[in-house]
Amino acid sequence: MLSLATLTASAQREFKIQLSDDGEAILHGFLPSTESATGRAIICCPGGGYSHVCMDYEGTDWAPYYNNIGIAYFVLKYRMPKGDRSIPIGDATKAMTMVRDSAEVWNINPKDVGIMGFSAGGHLASTIATHASAEARPNFQILFYPVISMDKSKGHHGSSANFLGQDIDDEALIAEFSNYNKVEKTTTPPAILFMASDDTVVPVLTNGIPYYSALRQHGISTSMHVYPKGGHGWRPERFPFYKDMLSTLSDWLSSF
Repeated sequence: MLSLATLTASAQREFKIQLSDDGEAILHGFLPSTESATGRAIICCPGGGYSHVCMDYEGTDWAPYYNNIGIAYFVLKYRMPKGDRSIPIGDATKAMTMVRDSAEVWNINPKDVGIMGFSAGGHLASTIATHASAEARPNFQILFYPVISMDKSKGHHGSSANFLGQDIDDEALIAEFSNYNKVEKTTTPPAILFMASDDTVVPVLTNGIPYYSALRQHGISTSMHVYPKGGHGWRPERFPFYKDMLSTLSDWLSSF
């Protein structure tokens, strides 16, 4: 059953829906025109090291790009784990199920809902892609310079500390949430990854590449693009390959 918030939002092109009782988890929706809508939707998890959420250039700034190609776009302001990893995972899971449950109202195909993530948001996105149950698992994933490893020496120390909390050295949990270990042939969705060779914040060799390798080893359709420079945190005015990246992403999205 659709909530009152969902029904109210359906009459608008841009809206916000509160996902948590404390008002901290919010889903920002941006719908394309009815005429241009393809039925596809994407939920974005911005980065921020699991200490904050970068809502602009890794979030809402992407709305025009997606709406212009007929894709419904949602930005998730998820709550910080502060050592309780179930909090952001729960927010992302709820966002996925809400978009699917509201598909008819928002003119969305519930079988064409993807997830996108940047940095720590890429870890959250890939966690949903590899851990979530069928009703919340996305149909495809778009990852920008993602944290994949929860090993504090291989991924991003701050993200690991905030996500795992006092369990930061628990080998079983590190393995569980180093998401290249959780790729499954029959359930993990196709992916595209974008990274830069000179990223010193989240090393490509111990994050994006192992995830790409795991996807390929399991026969999952995957595309990986590693640019020679760009660092971490790609603002359009600072990332020299921004137009090329958008073109590549558009081509990939139109390929299925």
